[in-house]
Amino acid sequence: MLKVAPSSQSPLARRYASVRALSLALTAPLSDADATVQSMPDASPAKWHLAHTSWFFETFVLRDHVPGYRLHDARFPFLFNSYYEAEGRRHARDRRGMITRPTLDEVRAYRAHVDAAVMAHLTALPEAALELVALGCHHEEQHQELLVTDILHLFGENPLEPAIWSPAPKVPVGMPGPIGWIERAAGIVRVGHDGDGFAFDCEGPRHDALLVDHAIADRTVTNGEWAAFIADGGYRDPAHWLADGWAWVRAEGIVAPMYWEERNGGWTRMGLDGRRPIDPAAPVTHVSFFEADAYASWAGMRLPTEFEWEAAAQAHDANGGNQMDAAGAVEPRPAADGPAFFGDVWEWTGSAYRPYPGFRAVEGAVGEYNGKFMSGQFVLRGGSCATPRGHARASYRNFFYPHQRWQFTGVRLAKDI
Repeated sequence: MLKVAPSSQSPLARRYASVRALSLALTAPLSDADATVQSMPDASPAKWHLAHTSWFFETFVLRDHVPGYRLHDARFPFLFNSYYEAEGRRHARDRRGMITRPTLDEVRAYRAHVDAAVMAHLTALPEAALELVALGCHHEEQHQELLVTDILHLFGENPLEPAIWSPAPKVPVGMPGPIGWIERAAGIVRVGHDGDGFAFDCEGPRHDALLVDHAIADRTVTNGEWAAFIADGGYRDPAHWLADGWAWVRAEGIVAPMYWEERNGGWTRMGLDGRRPIDPAAPVTHVSFFEADAYASWAGMRLPTEFEWEAAAQAHDANGGNQMDAAGAVEPRPAADGPAFFGDVWEWTGSAYRPYPGFRAVEGAVGEYNGKFMSGQFVLRGGSCATPRGHARASYRNFFYPHQRWQFTGVRLAKDI
């Protein structure tokens, strides 16, 4: 773990050290080849994640707020800028797997250089820079989840289907009972971040939202329930699907959630612990918005709006549930008794990812963080088994395109009453 000097043991210094250490721990089992290959355009090599998160601190904190700071390597901004147009030219996203050099060890050395510089100057940084350090920590936690899911996709493409971690000990859990429903009468609710603690810009401004009479499920859909959808011809009946979703199913030959395969007469899934039979009691995961919407239609229900979800989740502990605490087994687990709104799987909502009333992106390159992606994507809520614990909150808005499913994405149903 990154050492924190006694004179620098502020809460921010401890948080910075902890976040940076977890990224290294997550990638410790990887070879240089594992960390270099890019398995699809949506995924990035592990080595790139390690370097990009360091570039973020080096650029927006050290370069911009530490007089006389010199870049570790003047070539790295071109290689490891992600999408910040204000920062100039950058290497194409779908070509990140071609960055065979610097090596994984050289990227680790880059991280060490940035870490030493941040810790050396942390106590002297202006408030604006400290806010960027905090943002950078939350940004790196987002990349930690992407690291895990991108490694899973990479290993899923490997014919050997290797495991990065051993499976978690199995605790016998029975099949969950029928879905229960949390009812809420129509009315106005306050949604969005309330200003207490950190939030990304897209979580505000806080505002009023109108809800209709509705009920939201007290748990997510399970693998066993999804298997019933498949057995009933769910992927073969266009009546359940949006037009774009049905076109996607036909074009891509989709017949089951991502990583599912029928072997020896039963469904199996590829996970970070290798390929194993599905657990019918565990939440279904790696499904797209198209699939989530089709399942809801098949079940005679719908997806919740993001504000229905937030209103229900506000009464629950955002730090609870199955979330990532350290490097190790990461997979959705059967739910414990009682409603749970955080952990296991990100939950698709029926809400488009658009700005809240009064939203304004901040000035400068950091203003490109969220606002410019508010087009064509849908909101997910709740965090997953790969979300670092402490990162999620009721107002947190994740977002992906409707066909994407390599993240730990699942389904909670809702209905009008």
